[in-house]
Amino acid sequence: MVTHVPSEAHGDERGALLSFIAEQRGGIRRALLGLTDEQASSRPSASELSLAGLLKHVTEVEQGWVARAKGEPPAVHRDESNWHECFRLVGDESVESQLAYYEKVAAETEAFIRAVPSLDETFELPATSWNPKDEWLSMRWLCLHLIRETARHAGHADIIRESLDGRTAFELVAEEQQVAAGS
Repeated sequence: MVTHVPSEAHGDERGALLSFIAEQRGGIRRALLGLTDEQASSRPSASELSLAGLLKHVTEVEQGWVARAKGEPPAVHRDESNWHECFRLVGDESVESQLAYYEKVAAETEAFIRAVPSLDETFELPATSWNPKDEWLSMRWLCLHLIRETARHAGHADIIRESLDGRTAFELVAEEQQVAAGS
């Protein structure tokens, strides 16, 4: 990623982790700058991934992990029959609606992480097809996992965007900064 999280932006470990998650979310959002839903849903590379699908996926993943940490079920249930729907817009979903939902999920994540008494607090993750055994995970692990998951897909988003129109992450950061300065 081509942005930098300054040390004074976070103040402590919790703030640092949240700042790094926010930085990676920015990479996903920037990759969508100026695109139509059709462009964002296209798959210009050898991969089945699209920018719209990546946005939807990282949003669902973040919401699901935070829900699990709260002891709640994820908002969207995915299994072998519908997992592929988390990688594409369906029905009346749009990039705009997914960006708004991502913003809501991000705010909920931040509020939750700031409210937990300690990053050492744990939650149980039961065994699943992708998690071979029951285990207890800390809130610190959760934050690090969200950074890793989002960063992985932000990198995918960089490649897909550049495949679409040649625009690089550096150019999109500059465009975002120009828009912010003009607001």
